[in-house]
Amino acid sequence: MDSATLIGVLSGTALIAVAIALGGNIAIFFDGPALLITVGGTIATLFIRYPLSDVLSTVSVVKQAFFARLKDQGEVITQFVQLSQVSRKDGLLALERIEFDDPFLAKGIAYCVDGAETRQIEAILLKDIQYTKARHDAGQNILRGISVSAPAFGMIGTLIGLVQMLSGMNDPKTIGPGMAVAVLTTLYGAIIANLFALPLADKLAYRSAEEIDLKLLMLEGILGLKKGENPRMLEETLHTFLAPKAREALKTAA
Repeated sequence: MDSATLIGVLSGTALIAVAIALGGNIAIFFDGPALLITVGGTIATLFIRYPLSDVLSTVSVVKQAFFARLKDQGEVITQFVQLSQVSRKDGLLALERIEFDDPFLAKGIAYCVDGAETRQIEAILLKDIQYTKARHDAGQNILRGISVSAPAFGMIGTLIGLVQMLSGMNDPKTIGPGMAVAVLTTLYGAIIANLFALPLADKLAYRSAEEIDLKLLMLEGILGLKKGENPRMLEETLHTFLAPKAREALKTAA
């Protein structure tokens, strides 16, 4: 669980709720027509913009922002050094007996064991990384689409509310409901876009960059194993993926 994402969403929601509560009557901030226009309109545009399967997978995409499942880069480097030592001592075929919990790593090692050429391994794994990023971008685009549509439908609701209000100026009883729709739709759109959609899209982009970096590190390690690089040189090569502080911490721990 990514505590930072959870803290951000909960604290942001709580601050808005407290501010509303301190201002008086909470009930006035809930309006059915305003929600219908903003939320309903935003969902409708998603079905227009994206395939049905992508829209229905939005919930699973958002879950990725709350759960961090990536391995530590330092641990992966240590693992590759150990694999290199085994490979140099007993040959690449010895790696066949080792089980890997990461599918990308397992696939790369299997190619090495099967005797695939280095350029073939690199091309296939780079293609895997490319399409992984494309899938990640698709999920982020849905959230960014929400961040665009929600404020837009908030403005549409505002215009509808103003029309209702102005058309009923002769009847004071219609002014209040019309003004509520006019103001609340803009509020709803701004909250959906700026508290949820955009921040979650940015977190997913950050997570995607982390995963791509990890896969590139694994690719470099797999190619090093295939070439039979010295464990020490392979370790130094993989250390280039780390920030200087993380590099020093890993060396100290070793």
